[in-house]
This record gives sequence, C-alpha cells and structure tokens, in this order.
Amino acid sequence: MRFGRIAAFCAASVITATLAATAVAQTPFDGNWQVTIVTKTGSCEPTASSMLTVADGKITAPGANVSGTIGREGLVKVSINGAYANGQLSGNAGSGKWNGASAGIPCSGRWEASRQ
Repeated sequence: MRFGRIAAFCAASVITATLAATAVAQTPFDGNWQVTIVTKTGSCEPTASSMLTVADGKITAPGANVSGTIGREGLVKVSINGAYANGQLSGNAGSGKWNGASAGIPCSGRWEASRQ
C-alpha cells in the first residue's frame, strides 16, 4: 500500500511540473494575429493581409516560410518569405516596419497587427 501512495505522489508531482512548465512557456502574445502590410516604397503589392499564429513566442503561418519570435516585452523580429520585419506588440495590437524585394527591386513599408 505504501508503494501505491508513493507512486501516486510521484505521478501527481510529474503532472504538476508538466503543467507548470507549459504555463511558463507561454508568452503574453500567444494567439492568432491579423497582420496587414502597406508598401511605402518599391514595386511590392500595395497592401496585403495574413493571419499569423504565435505559440510560445514563435511565429508561424500556414503556407509561408516564416521564422521569427516575439519577446516577452513584445519585441517582434521576423522573416516571412524573404521579407524582414521588426516592431513592437503591446496588448492586442502592434506595428512596425518591413523591407523586402519584388523581382529584385527593393521595397519597404509598415505593418500593423491586431490579436484575433
């Protein structure tokens, strides 16, 4: 019977530690974000929108080559399909600048995001 209590205590400890680790891994900006980019210079599309997902501070998007992070303070650094962006999130919104190229011609602009 004593072994059963020890095993139950160990199992409860492992579950509690796992849940705590999951809670710690989450960031305040996790969730789905609607991002709109606006081109200011160059021949890239004038505007475009995309849904990005943030999980544990990492940015992903279906069908896109995305590599980026959002820090605990909301600092954004991301590469999406060869374009680079940085900026700041605060609460449920954010904005910043981006640069890239279309047919080898540089372009740049700004972006805005809102949590969905």
